[in-house]
Order: sequence, then C-alpha cells, then structure tokens
Amino acid sequence: MDRMALHLKNEQDRARLGYSRDPTALLASRPQLLMHPNSHRTALPKLFLALAAAYFFTSLGHFSHNAEFICEYPNLPAWLTRTQVYAAWAAITSVGVLGFFLIRKQYVTVGLLLVAIYAALGFDGLGHYALAPLELHTLASNVTILSEVAAAAFLLPVTLYLLAAQLLRARRPDTRA
Repeated sequence: MDRMALHLKNEQDRARLGYSRDPTALLASRPQLLMHPNSHRTALPKLFLALAAAYFFTSLGHFSHNAEFICEYPNLPAWLTRTQVYAAWAAITSVGVLGFFLIRKQYVTVGLLLVAIYAALGFDGLGHYALAPLELHTLASNVTILSEVAAAAFLLPVTLYLLAAQLLRARRPDTRA
C-alpha cells in the first residue's frame, strides 16, 4: 500500500478515490480510452497507434527484404517467389487493417482481437531460424527479422491489455450518471 493510501481515513475514501483490492478493478477503472465524448469515433492510445505503425513498417521492411533478396535467405523452398512473399505480407497486414477498421466502426472487441492476431503473426519471422541458424543469414536479414519480431513483441501485450480492459468494461454496468 502506498503512502497516500495510508493517509486515507477509511474504506469509503479509498473506494471514492479508486483504490481497490480487486485486481480487475484497476483495468476496469481506467478512463474510457475508446470513445471521444462528442463523437462516434473511437480514440486509441497514442502508444498503441505508434506500436502498430512500428510493427507495420518493420513487417514491410522484413517482407520487402525477403522478397527482393529471396536468394539470401537460406533453405527457403525453391517454389517460393517474390510475388508470393508480397502476397503473404498483404494477407497478414489485411488482418491488422481489418482490425483497425472494425475498431473505427465501434466493433472494438473484435477489432482488438484481430490486431492481437496480427501482432502474433509477427513472430512467424522466427521461422527463418527453424530453416537455418542465425549465423547463416546475412546481417540485413537478421536485422529485418528481429526488428519485426521485436515490434510485434511490443505491440502484442499492449493490444492484449486494451482488449482485457475492453472486455472488463463491457462486463461492468455503466454507473456514470
């Protein structure tokens, strides 16, 4: 318990100021992060948007490098073409784009779920290391693979946090007047 909580006189003061022993209350008591007060638009935290943009660009960088330098990636199937690599990127990215579209159209829970799936797909780049060890890849290949995975690793927990907050908010009745 922090110092401010110790100075509160009773449980009623703690409840009024948002202190709770219930761990789900922390998520549920967060300010509304998904609705502008005088609009039908959805507001998303800037951190979430920045992480999504970072993942989008690192993913594009990795897939572009993979497509343009496909011969430098060891043990890739011979049938895999540059066009197929770009098509795979477009398919994966469409999951995230659809997620953001649904969030904007007020299907926030489903949209966040799709963005979480999009972020999880970023770990697929590690599959390169199942085909050949890190040492056999070029420095540029390793940088693009690992930066995509790192961006996905930052985006996924933030997305899951927002999804959990949304689900908790949906379960609780609105007590605001």
